[in-house]
Amino acid sequence: MNLYPLTFTPVLKDYLWGGRNLAKLGRQLPPAGPVAESWEIAGHVDGATIVDNGPLAGQPLTAVQQALGLDLIGRRSVWAQARGKFPLLVKLLDAQTPLSVQVHPDDAYALAHEGNELGKTEMWVILHAEPQARLILGVRAGANAAKFRQALDEGRLQPLLHVLPVKTGDHVCVPAGTLHAIMGGLLIAEIQQNSNATYRVYDWNRVGADGKPRPLHVEKALDVIDFGQVEPAVGQPQLLADVNGVQRWELCRNRYFVTERVIMAPGASFDGVCDGESLEIWGVLAGQAIIADLALAAVRFTLLPAALGAFTVRASAPATLLRTYVA
Repeated sequence: MNLYPLTFTPVLKDYLWGGRNLAKLGRQLPPAGPVAESWEIAGHVDGATIVDNGPLAGQPLTAVQQALGLDLIGRRSVWAQARGKFPLLVKLLDAQTPLSVQVHPDDAYALAHEGNELGKTEMWVILHAEPQARLILGVRAGANAAKFRQALDEGRLQPLLHVLPVKTGDHVCVPAGTLHAIMGGLLIAEIQQNSNATYRVYDWNRVGADGKPRPLHVEKALDVIDFGQVEPAVGQPQLLADVNGVQRWELCRNRYFVTERVIMAPGASFDGVCDGESLEIWGVLAGQAIIADLALAAVRFTLLPAALGAFTVRASAPATLLRTYVA
């Protein structure tokens, strides 16, 4: 079949820390209740987005991958195809109140303890931050596993947590093993490995919808926390190119994916090619753009199949985009 850019109907998640702010990003929310996450491009057992355009409309991403294989995800993701996994997961998050203090395992630990689940390296782009917004990212200097366990037992964990102020436009790279918590007052775009493996160590003494505390996973968390992640900073973009009204800034690069911020002047264009090595995921964060003949406005994502061939991104208004591909 002729390959084309795919768009999807998001999968919404109603975790207790969510709010109603995803409606400001164009998401259709249920009449009431918190909505914490909008899974924009997902092929996971806990949520698979449905194609909503073109000949594949109505098909879940998992079925599209089964049909197209490496033509969809690319030769760099042979390992993912062998495990029946889509390599990445793209989300929007509305953190009305703090998430739990948590950590994600790496691939080796997840494979040993979570069945066919992957580890989880991720990155965040702050779409909106309320004044004094902050994250917990990594640990304070001097923290180690013994001190951490003692602090948990004594109910005084917070002095060991590194608190990081953030503002709109910031980005943060979060390798597997990094202790973290997204705090309240933040709207975030998240790019991550296709995994839902999360180990909570502290949940602010609150209860879930059933009136009971949510489960903690202290022993597993202590197995995987990287105490070498001492007081990490907000990411610093690296300029890749500034040509003909198109600026490309590298935000995060790891063994799983590369994410760029692309800033385009009105009428500017970027020529790319999906040569079979990797899929590309593009998201319009601000403004409007035409991506391989698909018109998108903020905030919307599209998946370009790995074997799509040459494509052009053209800004029909001043535009800020995210571009992600498999490393």
